[in-house]
Amino acid sequence: MTEKKKWQTQTRMVHEGGMRSPFGETAEALYLTSGYVYDSAEQAEARFNEEEDGFIYSRFGNPTVRAFEERMMALEGAEDARATATGMAAVTACMMSQLEAGDHIVAARALFGSCRYVVETLMPRFGVACTLVDGRDLEAWQAALRPETKILFLETPSNPLLEIIDIQAVADIAHNHGAQLVVDNVFATPVLQKPLTLGADITIYSATKHIDGQGRCLGGIILGRQDYIQDRLAVFMRQTGPSLAPFNAWVMLKALETLQLRVDAHCDNAEKLTQTLVAHEQVAEVYYPHDKNHPQYALAQKQMTRGSNLIAFNLKGGKADAFKLANGLEIALISNNLGDAKTLITHPATTTHSKLSDAAKAELAITGGTLRVSVGLEDGDDLQNDFEQALAKLG
Repeated sequence: MTEKKKWQTQTRMVHEGGMRSPFGETAEALYLTSGYVYDSAEQAEARFNEEEDGFIYSRFGNPTVRAFEERMMALEGAEDARATATGMAAVTACMMSQLEAGDHIVAARALFGSCRYVVETLMPRFGVACTLVDGRDLEAWQAALRPETKILFLETPSNPLLEIIDIQAVADIAHNHGAQLVVDNVFATPVLQKPLTLGADITIYSATKHIDGQGRCLGGIILGRQDYIQDRLAVFMRQTGPSLAPFNAWVMLKALETLQLRVDAHCDNAEKLTQTLVAHEQVAEVYYPHDKNHPQYALAQKQMTRGSNLIAFNLKGGKADAFKLANGLEIALISNNLGDAKTLITHPATTTHSKLSDAAKAELAITGGTLRVSVGLEDGDDLQNDFEQALAKLG
């Protein structure tokens, strides 16, 4: 058999992380169990003393969850990983497992609203300060560093206007300071961008999005070096319990078999729809990483193999037209989720980023006319026609 390390990504996503039971099933088994039985009291003692490998309790680890983690490790190129109940559980666990009172975070200001809450509001309650910067400005990252800075945190492309941040450059800034870089890679997906190979220390995903890909289950995952995962994160998760349910892990595990195929199809549709939006007179700006008009097109080309399935755009008619367009679509559905097989559209100012102050929205260029589209797997021509008919009703 060909060595696993030589397999291509698609092959690894079908075969990695398999733990067959004695029954020899082809589809990975689903272990819906909370506890495990030991052969002897001595074996139980050995496992709790970490002298023998094996499962103890599904809050600590579960065979199905581990299979999902191992398949994600193969995809991401990570030494180890821990799956969590949600993407936000992953962000929170990542921060709280390695920071303490007196530490400092530098984060890009363009973050998903809940991520920004964690670093800007939650962590300071525990004595961890935070400075927000324009993630595109490398000098701003450098200037924000303090002796106590431990983590630099960013998402790229950002939510919702798809700003691109230079991962390698920010990683160099972090490492020269003795800090770690944490990257939320949800929008790019692990298929299109590899933060760990670009210098990041930790990658975070909301597996709820493209990894599941069909709007079924919540989940998250943190990937990175084995010493951090085992010495810091695993202990934190064992004691606080933000673990992923085995059923959700099984759904995610099976979904990974088609992730690359789905992401490529998403990108095909997104590229076509971008052309439609760019050409329309009612659209003021379009933000798509692999569109040549994107302000960081060259960097997006360097970091991402394709532009992903997220598009943001501003309508000239403001909030009224944004609502009219969203309500006028027949195929695209109004939802704040993303990465689904179905095309979804959301109005960030009144949903995902509604809790931000007006000043913060202005700083991020989120206006009443801003819409974000997660392009799905429908027929590309049908999607173009749907947006064209809805746009025709504006003005």
